[in-house]
Amino acid sequence: MTHNGLEGVRQGIREAALSAGRDPAAIKLIAVTKTFGATDIEPVVAAGQMMFGENRVQEAKVKWPSLKISHPQLRLHLIGPLQSNKTADAVSLFDAIHTVDRRKIAEALAKEMQRQQRYPPLFVQVNTGLEEQKAGVAPKEADRFINDCRERLKLSISGLMCIPPLTDDPEPHFQLLAGIAERNDIAELSMGMSEDYATAISCGATYVRVGSAIFGSRTARSPAG
Repeated sequence: MTHNGLEGVRQGIREAALSAGRDPAAIKLIAVTKTFGATDIEPVVAAGQMMFGENRVQEAKVKWPSLKISHPQLRLHLIGPLQSNKTADAVSLFDAIHTVDRRKIAEALAKEMQRQQRYPPLFVQVNTGLEEQKAGVAPKEADRFINDCRERLKLSISGLMCIPPLTDDPEPHFQLLAGIAERNDIAELSMGMSEDYATAISCGATYVRVGSAIFGSRTARSPAG
């Protein structure tokens, strides 16, 4: 079964990877489902997409438990801000968390993961554009924060994530994130959205977060898709 939006993005990922001299299989697609319901998601699942991203814990709690029961192979990633009072829900529901952005959240996750004995991969979000309204660790604080997560809290940091400013050329932001990952021996890079995933792939992205190019436009653009 095919899905036109999904097929277009898959082809775009393949072309971008080959253009960058990379194996297309090394790039994983997260289909971003913020504001979209099960009737929109089911055809994408039927077309073979198994990895999805949600921005809000509360929205995911309503939407995803039944979908995951129907499709046990689905993997759900949290790609939006995490509040400390939602940590327990996030650890139980999500298969990866891309938005570890401050000490309080890292501490809450360490405690909750130990309590639940569930250890979803964690990504540190870096605020590459130093935007006041946006979550994330400042680039100059990233090394120290990653080390604190690993050494003090015994958290395994699998990847880094960023969302470049909408008005900026994204390439320098992606290169900055890749540099932080390299010097901290971090393999996964979550970067690139509908408009710029090809650029992200050329800079080393291993996960791209694409919503509108698959599902169509939203009334308001999601910061993660």
